[in-house]
Amino acid sequence: MAELDAIDRAILKALQENGRMTNAELAETVGLSPSACSRRHDMLEKSGVISGYHARLSHKAIDYKMMVIVHISLSGQFAKTLTEFEAAVKRCPNVLVCYLMSGEYDYILRVAAKDLEDYERIHRDWLSALPHVVKINSSFALREIIERPNVGL
Repeated sequence: MAELDAIDRAILKALQENGRMTNAELAETVGLSPSACSRRHDMLEKSGVISGYHARLSHKAIDYKMMVIVHISLSGQFAKTLTEFEAAVKRCPNVLVCYLMSGEYDYILRVAAKDLEDYERIHRDWLSALPHVVKINSSFALREIIERPNVGL
């Protein structure tokens, strides 16, 4: 896709704030006709700039009160090792985010747990069973200060 112009950015900003707005509302917000807005919206989706839509859930409201930041070191960074680890970590339902990192640790994960006992289960049944793991370091979030679902445009 070509570089985003001001109208594309306005569409993205509006959808980040309210992904459920109708095309007519979106068109009015960004100053386009509904048909022109729809074409641009479709183009943003087809090009992958808009990668999907979802409901943002409150983890606390659904009883996941504990967030854990997990640092993982692997036995090596060979392509096969990374591929096998990444395939396995994708199957763990409590892992919300997983990043391949530079620096001291190979991966950083954000894991949701109901409580300490639930995290112990996740650690035992999932994290410790991940292939090629040689070190797991868990840090427990005490309080969330900010979590931005949107990127600044």
